[in-house]
Amino acid sequence: MKDAIKVGVITDQTGPLSFAGIANANVARMVVADLNEEGGLLGRRVELILEDSATIDSVAEAKATKLVEHDRVDVILGGIYSSTRQAIKGPAVVKGRTLYIYPEQYEGQEADPLIFCTGPVPAQQVEPLIPWLMQKTGAKKFYLPSADYIWPRVMNKKVREAVTANGGTIAGEEYYPVDHADYRATVERIMASGTEVVFNTTVPPGFGPFFEQLHDAGFQKRGGHVVCTYFEENFLDFLPAAHTEGLYSCLDYYQTVSDPFSKSLLARYESMFPGSAKFTSGSASTGMYRGLMLWAAAVREAGTLNQADVIRALDHAKLARGPGGTAEMVPGQHHLRLNMYIAQAHNGKFEVVKDLGVIEPKEAIVGAAQKSSEPVAA
Repeated sequence: MKDAIKVGVITDQTGPLSFAGIANANVARMVVADLNEEGGLLGRRVELILEDSATIDSVAEAKATKLVEHDRVDVILGGIYSSTRQAIKGPAVVKGRTLYIYPEQYEGQEADPLIFCTGPVPAQQVEPLIPWLMQKTGAKKFYLPSADYIWPRVMNKKVREAVTANGGTIAGEEYYPVDHADYRATVERIMASGTEVVFNTTVPPGFGPFFEQLHDAGFQKRGGHVVCTYFEENFLDFLPAAHTEGLYSCLDYYQTVSDPFSKSLLARYESMFPGSAKFTSGSASTGMYRGLMLWAAAVREAGTLNQADVIRALDHAKLARGPGGTAEMVPGQHHLRLNMYIAQAHNGKFEVVKDLGVIEPKEAIVGAAQKSSEPVAA
């Protein structure tokens, strides 16, 4: 019997992001089981090697080293925080020269020949959302409370560009550790500045205290709008509905997206993992599903596990059916064209208020001369 094809998945099954990491692990189990029920790939069984990064980047780095050096996996997927992607990238890509698929919505700008990204980027979230929101609400003044790492900083740069291009202003931009809990001074500045929109990039575990303190100050009650592009159904579950009432988000999928495939996929996930972490977009479940399915399609097209051949096939891979709609790798960019949606929270649930259709990622072409050993931004 031929040896199994090994797929390594690193995700936060414990720690502050476990609600998302468990969902990603569930999706990986579901897809790999489906592949094996269909006979595997290239006549070989697919073996899932699942690692818990515990929401600690040094742990993710160690698990990536194990997958490359000990397990000798054919592909690695996973990571939620951008700092975790960078932690995985070192041993997996720079040192291990292994194909890596990153499934989370993020700040963009990852352009490595061995890395493919299967979640939305700012051109698909910030660029369509900000003009739509400003036109719909008439809001002009924004405030940017943020966690202090690469994703919020790049997102805020894109928000500033979009807001000012549409005649608005940024009243404040602040950064805190991810576990920061006392935002009272920030909220006071938000209230005193006449801010109309809070574009939030605080993250778990710090986002709960921020939303509570903003709500208690009466920001929404006075007509203020809150935006958080990564928010989806898992996140709504963690906060009282009143704290997120009216919140706008922009993602590639929500559970109320009603195309037949999205509905059947959600039903199958919930039947396999009842009561577990929800299948959602902001937590990378959709990106994990797409990443595994597109990689499998690339292996079938290549007819081999030779990494260069798989990468060539993955560069133009397509999903005719997926969560939220079709997905198509933009040749040369290593990012996906995706159907995007704007949703608003009401009574603790998201309702899609605008189907944006297919949006281009507008990422850089991965140049043949670029080396994976080049340093990445911190």
